[in-house]
Amino acid sequence: MNKTAHPAAEVVVELSDCSKDDAGQVFRVLRSVFVCDRTAEDAPRDAAGGRPSVWAATFDTTDIQGAPGATALAATVTAEVQGGYQAVDRLRAALSAAFTVAEEGMAAGDQEKDVQLRLKSG
Repeated sequence: MNKTAHPAAEVVVELSDCSKDDAGQVFRVLRSVFVCDRTAEDAPRDAAGGRPSVWAATFDTTDIQGAPGATALAATVTAEVQGGYQAVDRLRAALSAAFTVAEEGMAAGDQEKDVQLRLKSG
């Protein structure tokens, strides 16, 4: 991500309880809509020794670059999404265009919110 990103528009996304392929699918969808701090070549990889993995990336939701279509997942993905209220809402809308999204929990602060989402094939 470039240094001109607006901090209030940045959203940190952490994916867990899923395969590296499903994590890659979710990140591909988000990269098709928003600028990301990771390149397409920086794909999720399994942890050594078969340990559980959490994959993370930061997205700048200032500008929307496109609209994702429905995307298939092999299984349900848990996404922890943290950022400013409007930024999280923009990111969630992009996810909802590609997946069925259910909110599992939310914690709100003055400037940010943290939302746990469950993503399934739409």
